[in-house]
Amino acid sequence: MAPRLKLFLPLFIFVVLAGFLYRGLSLDPMALPSALIDKPLPAFTLTALADGRELSREDVIGEPALFNVWATWCISCRAEHPYLQQLADRGVPIYGINYKDEDEAARRWLRELGDPYRANIVDREGTLGVDLGVYGAPETYLVDAAGVIRYRHVGVVDDRVWRDTLEPIWREVQAMGEQP
Repeated sequence: MAPRLKLFLPLFIFVVLAGFLYRGLSLDPMALPSALIDKPLPAFTLTALADGRELSREDVIGEPALFNVWATWCISCRAEHPYLQQLADRGVPIYGINYKDEDEAARRWLRELGDPYRANIVDREGTLGVDLGVYGAPETYLVDAAGVIRYRHVGVVDDRVWRDTLEPIWREVQAMGEQP
């Protein structure tokens, strides 16, 4: 009986490997899950780009907001920037996390392209980025009024991403904050 089972061993191995391959090919390559969803925004004390004052988690929570990780060296951030300005002009609170960048280059960028951010958190060493699990820029986190991360988007925020993904969650988070 054992010699017969040995005949089916290659077939069994093939089926298992084919199953793993099928599973791998069915995953979304753009999906980068975050362990921080439904967890508090990490505690931090970093400086503000505009005036060098200290900013902490407590300074930036209290209302639903977007937290946008950006840098002047990031080409995609430049493409995303005008749309973030449109969102800010429509009243969406956005905080910038200036990631591993030079302060003067970031200030110049904001002077030239406009400043959609309520405040910019200087993350020169990338410590807040590490705590958030940042892969690179741009990344955007939707945080509720209690400071809990509700969604993470990796890549450029544009009209399609806002309309199809972020805005529905944004509206839900706003409604949660309005309930007694």
